[in-house]
Amino acid sequence: MIQRIQTIWLLLAGIAVLLTIQFPFYSGINDPLITYHELSGKSAGILILLVTITVAVLAFVAIGLYKNRQTQLRLCLVGILAEAVLIFLYYKKAGVFTQGTYSLTSILHMCILLFFVLAARGITSDEKLIKDSDRLR
Repeated sequence: MIQRIQTIWLLLAGIAVLLTIQFPFYSGINDPLITYHELSGKSAGILILLVTITVAVLAFVAIGLYKNRQTQLRLCLVGILAEAVLIFLYYKKAGVFTQGTYSLTSILHMCILLFFVLAARGITSDEKLIKDSDRLR
């Protein structure tokens, strides 16, 4: 399980998703009475928190499915879609702010997408390797 590269990519994706719960995506002013507010996974609302936890669960469950590559690939693709939805929700929520900036930790979301894509690429290369070795038998 650990010798396959997609396990590393999925583990990195899961850890990065859990980090996005704590670290902010956007920081700024969203109300004249509130001087400063950070938009993170735990402060953005229940929908963003649920999607974030779903993406983390998808990454960690996909690690456990190392014997079933097709299901693992499907979970990676669902993880990519869920992360794209999560980024969209964050951008939509950041539009409410009157002024502010994107935090440096917002790069984590792009890294999560990259990790899922690299994991899917590793799974497909493993699948191709297995098919080629079966053909040689």
